[in-house]
Amino acid sequence: MTVAMVQDSDTIEAQVRRIAERARDAAEALAAADTGAKNGALLAAAAAILNHAEAIKAANAEDMAFAEQKGLSAAMTDRLMLDDSRIEAMARGLEEVAELPDPVGQTIAEWERPNGLRIARVRVPLGVIGIIYESRPNVTADAGSLCLKAGNAAILRGGSESLHSSTVIADCLRTGLRAANLPPDAVQLIPTRDRAAVGAMLRMAGLIDIIVPRGGKSLIERVMNESRIPVIAHLEGNCHVYVHEKADPEMARKVVFNAKMRRTGVCGAAESLVVDRSVAKAQLPGIVDDLAAAGCEVRGDEEARSIDSRITPATDADWDTEYLDAIISVKVVDGLAQAVDHINRHGSHHTDAIVTGDTAAAERFLGRVDSAIVLQNASTQYADGGEFGMGAEIGISTGKLHARGPVGAEQLTSFKYVVHGDGQVRP
Repeated sequence: MTVAMVQDSDTIEAQVRRIAERARDAAEALAAADTGAKNGALLAAAAAILNHAEAIKAANAEDMAFAEQKGLSAAMTDRLMLDDSRIEAMARGLEEVAELPDPVGQTIAEWERPNGLRIARVRVPLGVIGIIYESRPNVTADAGSLCLKAGNAAILRGGSESLHSSTVIADCLRTGLRAANLPPDAVQLIPTRDRAAVGAMLRMAGLIDIIVPRGGKSLIERVMNESRIPVIAHLEGNCHVYVHEKADPEMARKVVFNAKMRRTGVCGAAESLVVDRSVAKAQLPGIVDDLAAAGCEVRGDEEARSIDSRITPATDADWDTEYLDAIISVKVVDGLAQAVDHINRHGSHHTDAIVTGDTAAAERFLGRVDSAIVLQNASTQYADGGEFGMGAEIGISTGKLHARGPVGAEQLTSFKYVVHGDGQVRP
């Protein structure tokens, strides 16, 4: 399990094309594979990950050393690090994907026309999916397994810092495919750190059907600007928790703390706290107590600072920032309408939560906040395909076309219309 480096940009273009051509052939075979074969591949891949745990950790140690040389932030190195529990979680994720219903071939709807034509809308694979992601090597397992379950071939381009880890994980997925007599080229990893490979992938229209970027703002912007292929975008997670005037104080403290501090480097981490003016003096100090004790910096508007001196001044940029760190902004608002306006204006339409015991207020918030995921009385860190029962996810789509929210196996399918007739001709 070695990493083959490629340097010359022309060679990279040619290599990516060969990978895409092999993926196209594999996708045709995988689209016809039955559920048992796909599930068998997933279970064999899960076993391979557990059997190669030491090799994965050794490869990850190389990646962590490379990340240290690059000066990656604590949040990014946390995403990169693999230990026994995270490796076991990867394997368990593959097993959970195997247990999911097979979306391919599902009949979404069917009806009969007055002329006797019987029409059905049936799920089919998308084809070849290119996934471009940063840091997190577990995405290799998640993306590969979900594409496989949905009958798609996957071309994976992980972050430069996770290349060694991702290579071993991808090899485990290919081992699973071989064990099930399915084409191993259904999962391929681009074997280079050179960013030219990203550009090459984005030019492979006709070979790659969909691009899914998962990473920071600069990566997403590059993909959106350069891609000649349709994109399912995973944008940044500037997520909010709104403490409504009818929020239970203890619940608010618990939800805000978990949403911010459980893992600060994930896209579902809360970056902003919005508090109703009517309860700010009563509730804000306790929330700040918890955050400050955990080492979180709290930045707020003038009113928030007047309530608690530990809050430092926020700038206009803070309202739009995904920190991915132990930092949170605080905005005091005059009621639900102002809270919704602030969130819709400054959020990234990813995940936002309200804490309230008022059902009517919750329904207004859930209906008016324009985000892929909205929650009542629950942490934003539940923004995760596994937590939604999808087994895993490729990312959280913040767009409105094709897929929105967690992108699981079902979201990696399209559909076609199957029409049965009895000799009808159109007049």
